[in-house]
Amino acid sequence: MGAQWLTAQARRGGATAAQHMTVDTVSQRLANGQVETRFEFTPCPGRHVMWHDGRLLMVDRVREQATVDLHTGQPWECVKLTALGQSRELFRNLLLEAQASAEAKQELTTVVYTNWGTEWRPFGAPRRRRPLHSVVLDDGVAEHVCSDVREFVDSSRWYIDRGIPYRRGYLLHGAPGCGKSSFVAALAGELGYDICVLNLSDAGLTDDRLAHALSTTPPMSLVLLEDVDAAFVQRDAADRRASHVTFSGLLNALDGVAAGEERILFMTTNHLHRLDPALIRPGRVDVIHEIATASGSQARRMFLKFFPGEDARAGRFAGACKDADLSMALLQSYFMLHRESAEEACGAASTLRAGALGAAREGVPVQQQMAQQALRRQGAGAGAGAGGGSDDGTAATGDEGAAAASAAGSPSSGAWDGDASSLGCVTMPASAVKVRLPGER
Repeated sequence: MGAQWLTAQARRGGATAAQHMTVDTVSQRLANGQVETRFEFTPCPGRHVMWHDGRLLMVDRVREQATVDLHTGQPWECVKLTALGQSRELFRNLLLEAQASAEAKQELTTVVYTNWGTEWRPFGAPRRRRPLHSVVLDDGVAEHVCSDVREFVDSSRWYIDRGIPYRRGYLLHGAPGCGKSSFVAALAGELGYDICVLNLSDAGLTDDRLAHALSTTPPMSLVLLEDVDAAFVQRDAADRRASHVTFSGLLNALDGVAAGEERILFMTTNHLHRLDPALIRPGRVDVIHEIATASGSQARRMFLKFFPGEDARAGRFAGACKDADLSMALLQSYFMLHRESAEEACGAASTLRAGALGAAREGVPVQQQMAQQALRRQGAGAGAGAGGGSDDGTAATGDEGAAAASAAGSPSSGAWDGDASSLGCVTMPASAVKVRLPGER
């Protein structure tokens, strides 16, 4: 953080601000196979002179070679600041500006943490925040959960004054692909929070580690337990990689004497009926919402998300998909297939509904049906291009049609009927042909 800020200050201060630079080559392989390479210049370890707020400042970077950061592998270092004068306000302003510069780069990202041993570590690079409106839930659900979380965040003193543990639990249940986990990610982005993902089936996880993890979550973060119904299925006792979390251990970690506070917990499940009533009692789970298959309002708003301004077609599409039990993930795939034309997306709604109902009866995934439909469209387009007639797009008529008919009745191009004229040759009388044998003059 400090090195990049010093670089910016050096560029602002003039050519003499930084005389010794080090360069880091950063290569990133993209999803399409291309490799992007960029160079990052930072002041190298040593002494540098710069101007800040009209004051001369000396910066000395000292790198400790004996110790390294276990997360990044980089050596620890110390930055010494020296200036003339008696006031420390210069250093304070400098550090506050560096902090603001670093926070500005992270304010539009969401960090996902996973539990490693006894600590939470970032998993991969920070994710770009997902807008809350990008997840289309039924009317009022997203707004209610968001307002409830905001009210909880602003009510810490209210909880403390009444002796109520300061924690809040939410359960989202429903069919797969309807937006449960996606909504949690979007909610975290809306609130400016990070996400701590905890897998109860993680190898080596015990009751003590679970309780410690839930008590030491990073500040301003949401805890996410996905598919909590699958955590306590029958396991092989001989499998050393299996989790050793017990159901009572989970209950105590959520609401026991040693349970942590200042915590916002989200649980998701596809099967509400499989959950023990003790797990979802008030105090452990305070708000429960069903994230079901797409309603008419969701189908309409999803249509408008891809085709803004097409209100009439959006209404017809929602009516055509009524009672089809379409997941939001399926609707998204459908609109991506027909993203070029709102009219086409609306017209094929009955086909989508029939495919969803047929998939429920016959077990053929709707994605497979849509892929076959795309292949048929591609084949129809290729056939129309190949059978277009002449180069200018007009159909063959008159003598051209007769010639085409004659050509259609001729032998295949792979066989020759013995007629030299058919090859474009000119016949000559035999007397005009003289054959010269090898060696003859």
